[in-house]
Amino acid sequence: MKRFFQSLQAKYMVLILVALFLFQAAYLLVAMLAMGFEEDISGEKSKNDSDPNQIEEKWHADAEELESASKETIRNHFSEWKKKYPNASMFWVDGKGTLMEQLDVKGNLPANWTPAFTAKFIKERYGGDPFTVISFIGGDEKNGFIVLEIPRDLFLPPMVQVTEKYGILLGAGLFLIISLFIIVSFLFFRGIRKRLLHLQEAMERRDIDNLPIKIDVQKIDEIGQLEQKFNEMILELKESKQREQEEEQLRRELIANLSHDLRTPLTKINAQTYSIAKENLSPEGKQAIKALETSIVNIDRLIENLMSYTLLMASKHRQELIELDVVRFVRESMASWYPAFEKEGFEVIIELEPFEEKWQADPMWMGRIFDNILQNVLRHAKDGLYLEVATESTDEYDAIVFIDHGKGLKNRSVEKGAGIGLSIVDMMVRGMKLEWGIESGEEGTMIKILRIH
Repeated sequence: MKRFFQSLQAKYMVLILVALFLFQAAYLLVAMLAMGFEEDISGEKSKNDSDPNQIEEKWHADAEELESASKETIRNHFSEWKKKYPNASMFWVDGKGTLMEQLDVKGNLPANWTPAFTAKFIKERYGGDPFTVISFIGGDEKNGFIVLEIPRDLFLPPMVQVTEKYGILLGAGLFLIISLFIIVSFLFFRGIRKRLLHLQEAMERRDIDNLPIKIDVQKIDEIGQLEQKFNEMILELKESKQREQEEEQLRRELIANLSHDLRTPLTKINAQTYSIAKENLSPEGKQAIKALETSIVNIDRLIENLMSYTLLMASKHRQELIELDVVRFVRESMASWYPAFEKEGFEVIIELEPFEEKWQADPMWMGRIFDNILQNVLRHAKDGLYLEVATESTDEYDAIVFIDHGKGLKNRSVEKGAGIGLSIVDMMVRGMKLEWGIESGEEGTMIKILRIH
């Protein structure tokens, strides 16, 4: 239950309930005002009926009961009706058409009333506003007539009267309540949005291990619980990162120890093979010794690649960039590899043109790149027996190009272990801020080492 009251849902429900309470209070206020008006009117009704028809009948009856058409009599009559209807206005015109008496009349009345003006007045007032009643004094037109005028809005229902009298105030109050609800709702949701954006920013920030940074949890609501889960996720990521680093360190040590342990017996095998090769062997024995020597060389190269790959993954492979005449470097590399390709019967074509600029490269890394590419060709493109090493220059780049006519990388060769060699090429090329591309198909493979201008 405590968690529910701390939730955003509970807070917004409180906001809605407060708004409903304010609307209800405003409704009760209007109802109380209307009831007050109704009580006033009903109290007045107890003294004299305020129904327009009854007022008209009463006015006619009182006018007929007047004994004389004197000013004193008329004034007393007006005073009695004024007590009943404070908002009423009255006047008296005698039988000669002379305005004799008036009480609270709004506007100017003519001093002399002609039959035409009287008829016009009656026509204008009939069914209009104010409510008008005209009666002859004593029931005789010779005594003239008296007129009663009452504003028609006094006959409206109490609620309508309240609205007309306090309409602006009620409208302003209702607008204030709605505005207050909108403002409070805006502040409520703006606070939610602000906290969500803060959480989003925390997700985008990274520490030195490239992991998100923990966020301070200020409130225990839905967003606060999300922030707690986010912090727990960060803790799990850090623990996982630490385990990964520990496992990576163990793997490196294992590979280093394994490489060392493999090279020791491999050296002994190589020495024993050399000793056996001196003996007088049959052709089959010599062929077996030759295959054994080739396998030893391949195993040694695989171990070297494995060590290099491990060091590159750990960013511990030493690098020293210098200005390197890469075309000359390729010529020297091909000179050392040429006998191996010639021995296997490859057709080797070398077309190297000098570049205008030297490359920023590490000679050791560049040598390993070329060795891995050439070793890959020698082992996996024997079917084509073709190797072309050339240069290519455009306005955008300079490139060293290796082309063979093997079956392509998608087709497996009888040799194994080519994947790690190309992985080393990729990491070393990118480590020297160079680029490379490879295109391979059934007609052969083309590899380019590029320096972008």
